[in-house]
Amino acid sequence: MALALVLAAALFALAGIHLYWGFGGRWPGHDEASMVEHVVGRTRGMRAPGLLTSAAVALALAAGGVLVLATLAATPWDGWLQAARWVLFVVFAGRGLATYFPPAFRYAEGTPFATLNRRAYGPLCLSIALGLLILQL
Repeated sequence: MALALVLAAALFALAGIHLYWGFGGRWPGHDEASMVEHVVGRTRGMRAPGLLTSAAVALALAAGGVLVLATLAATPWDGWLQAARWVLFVVFAGRGLATYFPPAFRYAEGTPFATLNRRAYGPLCLSIALGLLILQL
């Protein structure tokens, strides 16, 4: 139960951060260019993702949080929900593992994103994937 609550909270927090960016937030940068360097990894001519893109990612993350919370009570849709959580596991495991596959993020070499990806983004995705795996077993 505690694991489900922690995972759901993490997914909802990530959804909130994506909404913050969609509404013009610039952390962890200080302006649009530095935010893109920290979050996307591209610098030349790249703009921060807009509200629609950020809201779509936030919605997907929030839906993941709801899927995790659904483990707390039996429902008639448990089979479908479990299948959806396996998809969520694959997405987070794939994103986390891609961090350590050099060609995947070669475009970001030399940007703050490259360091943050190795130290924070990748490990966070792998941690979420591990939590999802534990919930599924």
